[in-house]
Amino acid sequence: MTSDKPVLTLLKGYVERDPSTAAHVLETMDEEEAVSVLTSLPHELCAEVFQYLQPVQTSALLKEISPELFSVIARRIEPEHAASVLLRLGNETRRHLLSHLPEGVKKKVQDLLVFPVNSAGRIMSTSFLAFHEEAKVKDAVQKIRSLANRQALVTYAYVIDMNNRLIGILNMRDLLIAEDEAALGSIMKKEVFVVDGFMDREEVANELSQRHLLAAPVIDAQQRLLGVVKANELIDDIQEEGTEDILKMAGAGGDERTFSPVHFSMQKRLPWLYVNLATAFLAAGVIALFESVIAKVTILAVFLPVVAGQGGNAGAQSMAVVMRGLVLREIHHSNALKLLFKETFLGLLNGLVIGIVTAIAAWGWGQNPYLGLVIGLAMVVNLTAAGLAGAGIPLLLKALGFDPAQSSNIVLTTVTDVLGFFAFLGFALLFQGYLV
Repeated sequence: MTSDKPVLTLLKGYVERDPSTAAHVLETMDEEEAVSVLTSLPHELCAEVFQYLQPVQTSALLKEISPELFSVIARRIEPEHAASVLLRLGNETRRHLLSHLPEGVKKKVQDLLVFPVNSAGRIMSTSFLAFHEEAKVKDAVQKIRSLANRQALVTYAYVIDMNNRLIGILNMRDLLIAEDEAALGSIMKKEVFVVDGFMDREEVANELSQRHLLAAPVIDAQQRLLGVVKANELIDDIQEEGTEDILKMAGAGGDERTFSPVHFSMQKRLPWLYVNLATAFLAAGVIALFESVIAKVTILAVFLPVVAGQGGNAGAQSMAVVMRGLVLREIHHSNALKLLFKETFLGLLNGLVIGIVTAIAAWGWGQNPYLGLVIGLAMVVNLTAAGLAGAGIPLLLKALGFDPAQSSNIVLTTVTDVLGFFAFLGFALLFQGYLV
């Protein structure tokens, strides 16, 4: 077809008159056929058509064209279009395109592509199906069939305008029963749930879960379609992040795996073991302050692990609730103090209940009601402090810009051990005359 001069003249005239419509027609063709048509055109005219192609088609065709045509297109491409195209290119082709972009365009492109680490833009898939609103139903059906024959899964098909702005979504049932010549814009659903490229991935996961969606389109500030976030990939990412948080809370490396090399695991764990050792000496130092009391009332040593253990468990409960709230974005600046008060008050109530039970047990064990009073009061103080620390430590780390999961369990254990021992032995010193 491309070797026939009259046909070439006709094709050139058609593209010159309406390059946007020509681009939309090319999108319904097979890739090889589209490349054949484009390469038969003069370079400048071909570059004009590329301005109207969807980024997904542009990226596919850029890999097949000659270096000379590639250079012409790179010089003519708009920054927003270039940014969307770059997301879909492999590393080598991306570097090649960037090297051909004018410096001013390159800077604008780089600014457009800076998505935060945990944002929707970082995890979106750039493989999706979109048609222009004036495309015919028969062309869309043919394209979907072609993809199905290649075993490509199509979950949703989107509709965009001539500027690649998302304007609707196609219902497959409506597509199948519509007239062949009907425009997609006349049968599309205009109500589309969209995701901003900068939205946090956990927030996206919550929205998809609540709406029972398999995927959602990602758009930029100008409503241009950038990609798609898929629910199954979000779940995998969040599960991965959750396991990293568990490792961090225990002082292991977030990137450590079950069969990581021994030297790697040791490198990740050893620094936090040193921190834990230092905090253990701090707790031991508190006990040393009351060595004389323990020497006189040796039964106190029996109850030290009880006080520390209960405080640690109570604090871990509060911390788990707060960490979950942070992950699910249930905690905001407006309700953080309310949560802190609630967990502290809950710790006080638990301390009173556990303290009474522990006091009765200690009274029976040591045959001394004052021993029960000392450990009961210590339980109240330690569990109240545990509730406050369990909620406060991750909130404080978050407010300071640190990862709230990073070894927060080690910090919590230090707080509950030190305060628990100090409270228990301090009350023992206060009532020493009644314990001897």
